[in-house]
Amino acid sequence: MTAGRPLVRLDDFYRDGDEPDLPHALGIVDWDHVDSWHLERAVEALVSLCRTGAATLPVYDIAANAVVAQRTLVLPDAGCVVAEGVFAADVLAPARAAGLDVHPVWLDRPRTLTFLLRLVRDLREHRKPPAILLRRGLALWRTEPAMRARALRLGFRPLRMRAA
Repeated sequence: MTAGRPLVRLDDFYRDGDEPDLPHALGIVDWDHVDSWHLERAVEALVSLCRTGAATLPVYDIAANAVVAQRTLVLPDAGCVVAEGVFAADVLAPARAAGLDVHPVWLDRPRTLTFLLRLVRDLREHRKPPAILLRRGLALWRTEPAMRARALRLGFRPLRMRAA
């Protein structure tokens, strides 16, 4: 739950690491490339959740590079759901095309803080070897301004964490 609302982790829709044709960068799978995850499945799950009040969602283990389980998410009322993840901007147009009432928010915080928080979390959870986490984190740190600009062009509203 996030702010009292059910949470859909878009990162749980990553493709398994052994799937063919995954994009690569820095000598590893480029998990920050839109082709590294299942956009259609994520949108289908959101549509199901909003229309029926329930959806079966994957549970992705980043260290294992695979879906390791499924979970059922049920909305407690006709309210809203929070969907978050690095690919949220890619979900906006297809979700709206499917008729969902989407209110896109870009959580605005200093990118260095985001880098540090992500690195600490990823090291604590042993998501990948430390060298890869550092390399990938720095790549995300460098691309964050472009990701933010794209999201704002698409209609995301920037909000500080406290306001969100």
